[in-house]
Amino acid sequence: LTLLPVLCSWLMARGVRERRNRVLDGIKSVYARGLDRCLVRPWATTLGCAAVLALTLLLVPTIGAEFMPKLDEGALWVRATMPYTISYDEAAKISPQIRAILRSFPVVTTVTSELGRPDDGTDSTGFFNDEFFVGLKPYAQWQGKYRDKADLIAAIDKRLQAFPGIQFNYTQPAEDAVDEAETGLKSALAVKIFGHDLQTLQDKGKAIKQVLEHVRGIRDVTLVHELGQPSLSIRLDRAKLARYGLNVDDVNGLIETAIGGSVATQVVQGEKQFDLVVRLDRRYRDNPQEIGAIPVTTPDGAQIPLKEFAQIGVTDGASFIYRENNSRYIGVQFSVGGRDLAGAVGDAMTQVARNVKLPSGYRLDWGGEYKEYTASRAQMGVILPVTLFVIFLLLFVLYGNIKFPFITVLGVLLSAPAGGILAQWLTGTPFSVSSGIGYIVLFGVSVLTAVVYISYVNELRRSGVEMNAAIREGAILRLRPIMMTALVAAFGLLPAALASGVGTDSQRPFALVIVAGMLTRLALSVFLMPALYAIVARPDDRLEV
Repeated sequence: LTLLPVLCSWLMARGVRERRNRVLDGIKSVYARGLDRCLVRPWATTLGCAAVLALTLLLVPTIGAEFMPKLDEGALWVRATMPYTISYDEAAKISPQIRAILRSFPVVTTVTSELGRPDDGTDSTGFFNDEFFVGLKPYAQWQGKYRDKADLIAAIDKRLQAFPGIQFNYTQPAEDAVDEAETGLKSALAVKIFGHDLQTLQDKGKAIKQVLEHVRGIRDVTLVHELGQPSLSIRLDRAKLARYGLNVDDVNGLIETAIGGSVATQVVQGEKQFDLVVRLDRRYRDNPQEIGAIPVTTPDGAQIPLKEFAQIGVTDGASFIYRENNSRYIGVQFSVGGRDLAGAVGDAMTQVARNVKLPSGYRLDWGGEYKEYTASRAQMGVILPVTLFVIFLLLFVLYGNIKFPFITVLGVLLSAPAGGILAQWLTGTPFSVSSGIGYIVLFGVSVLTAVVYISYVNELRRSGVEMNAAIREGAILRLRPIMMTALVAAFGLLPAALASGVGTDSQRPFALVIVAGMLTRLALSVFLMPALYAIVARPDDRLEV
């Protein structure tokens, strides 16, 4: 609005001499013949474009949907979940064996591992958790049987099956951190079972895990075990205690001192003081039978073994208790591969609802990336209509009537989405936030090309050109700027749509929708917009340009 007029006044002060362009003249000649046929039957042209859109809409259910495209980081993050009761010594023996297997693959450059919790204490995991960073060569240097990362993961997983009882999960370094922040667990997707009883949660978690393992596209299903930590259980019989004249608090104090220890006195070394803790020797407190033999002195001086009035044994206790919003839950982690996110999780939800019945007071929450997807879908369901409505209002202000804004928006809806949908179907690109933003941009640019045509036709009519002649002449004379606008947008984003390097995954759906949409928009709109204008235009129209 400011710079361009100044530049034109400088650079075009002596005028511009246009030379004939044979290519453009040929295109205009062919276009004029097709345009004449369309203007004879404007309703048939409009219905034909509507039929093209309807056919592409039939492809929508087969395209699938996801939150965001997976961003390839050029590396792997492998998580090994061992039995919860494993000791540090045993886990430390397994870790280098797994590293050796990972390092044996020719496309792997670096393997490092983290056993247990980090030094900063930000993750309260145990020695059962071992995480491996696997650096990879650039894909251009890959040779042999590994075509992509999916083939490599399949080969790695096959080799790691040599470790029975260990569950492996495959993701990427940054993605792993984001997934854990989203779900509260160590996976991108998880279903959380909320309830109050740990054993019931464990049982329902196992049932859901079995169902998910048979859903197409669901992979790496693991149950976050909360039970399984060996715990010493001592249950006192109050009736027997009363028979011996014993008090529960006194017996509890004795057990606490014998097993946990209590402060007997303090040792002074110079200016330092240390508590002296007294408890039974390890061989007497690590064995339930020995604990049961601890003598308890009754009020009359008798020595009664603890096992006479207590049930002593080892039970499965809680290793972890996960909570969210002050509610206890257990998680079933999984990932999706070979299928779109929405379709796989949708089938999983249906199968779980059909095969797993939850008691009263228990509920499921499908979280992680799927929750982000549903939230973004709801937002897009608001943003797209609002965008079209705002465009309509702006056009109404521009033209001063409803018919021209109406055919502008209708022309965009009938011609622009078809190419994007077809391109997504052909390339197997699911709907996502990235592609949704691409459609918004596509609608905006498409409206621009429609305004270029309608404004010029209105200008011709205001200058005295007959209405039908103005419709035809405006279409032919505005063909070049419309083509330039559409092709510049399409070819400008073509490299992004065709790129396949590391980091291009998130931009590809955005660019693909715009490139394909602009091409089909160009091919259809140059016939559709004149046809729509011919349908609604009347000699007494208010003509604003």
